[in-house]
Formats: sequence, C-alpha cells, structure tokens
Amino acid sequence: MPRIRSLSLQELDPELRTMLGADHKSEREMRPTSVRGHHPELAKAYVRFASAFKQHATLSERLRELLRLRIAFHNQCRSCMAMRYADAVADGVTEDLVCSLERPEEAQDLSAAERLALRYADLLANNHLAIGDSLYAELAQHYSEKELVELGSWCALCIGFGRLSATWNMVEDLPARFQAETDTPVTPWGPHAWVTQAAPGKAASGIGR
Repeated sequence: MPRIRSLSLQELDPELRTMLGADHKSEREMRPTSVRGHHPELAKAYVRFASAFKQHATLSERLRELLRLRIAFHNQCRSCMAMRYADAVADGVTEDLVCSLERPEEAQDLSAAERLALRYADLLANNHLAIGDSLYAELAQHYSEKELVELGSWCALCIGFGRLSATWNMVEDLPARFQAETDTPVTPWGPHAWVTQAAPGKAASGIGR
C-alpha cells in the first residue's frame, strides 16, 4: 500500500492544480504529484524544472521516453514502468520498441546514438564513476554539448525522483502485473502499460516518476 497519502485533486494547491491542468486528469495520471503536493512549493518547482525539458528540448520525445523507461527498470519504479507518455507514443515509441530495452545493445530498431545514450543511462544509474573520458568522447560523436547537458540532466531527474517514487509504492491502481509481489524484477517491456492523456510538458506530473 502507499506509504504517503495521495492528495485528491481537490486538495491540491490551486496554483499547482492549474499548472498541471489537474481538473482534466485522472487520479492515477496525477501521481506522484498528488504525493509531492503535500509540499506545494517544492511540487511547483519540480513541475517548472521538469517542464523545461519539454519546452526547450534538444533531444527527441522518443529518446527521452526510452531513457526514462530503461532507468525505471533499474529503479524498479512500478508506477514509472507502467506508464507511457502520449507525446512519446506519437513520436514512435511502440511496445515493440519498448521491448528492445531488454537488451538495447543488440536492438536493431535503435540507432547507434540511442544505444549509446542508453549505455550512458545504465552506467549513470548503476556505476556512475565508470563514466570517463572515453564514453564522453563517444557521446560527442553523436550529441552536442547542449544535448549532453540535457541528456545527463534528464537521466539524473529520472534516477533520483524515480527512486523516490519507487519507495512511495504507488501501485494500488496500476495493472495487475505491476502490483504483484515477485522475487524477479518487474519490467517495462510486456503487456498492460497505459498511456497518459496529456503532453508531459503541459502536465509534468509523471516526469521522473
């Protein structure tokens, strides 16, 4: 069960509710912002920061979603793994593509640049001190310095807030496979994911889940 109570839409700070367009969303889509809402000013600061990735993006929706889901697997954040952003789906993130995240280094439907970014995300999530000059030199063959700052910042947001969200255990209204107790890791690849109704830049409630 959840470890911190989710606020109802009516309990959210009015400014935060307006920022998120909360009156047009389901309770499930509002998590984990409905937990962050216990501290409205931090929640609003989070929304502003997370929304900047959408409003000033240099990386594609597709890449950011692949990175988010791969990191969600490392974090074992079930609420993160169960969700797909509508804008990323529109940018080509299919469930077949999500299945490529099981072994991204072998996936033929990922570009070389995407596979490299996912390798960077894996290391940042699991062994960040192994990232050195050689990997940044490889990344520089595909990404500008501005893109590298965005790449690292996006991964850091997903890692940190995704781990926090995992500890909140917001699984009570997720599809059954994301609620089940299991000795093996849950994966984002597989059936029963759900797609948000709103663009994440306009309603950043789920970014970094």
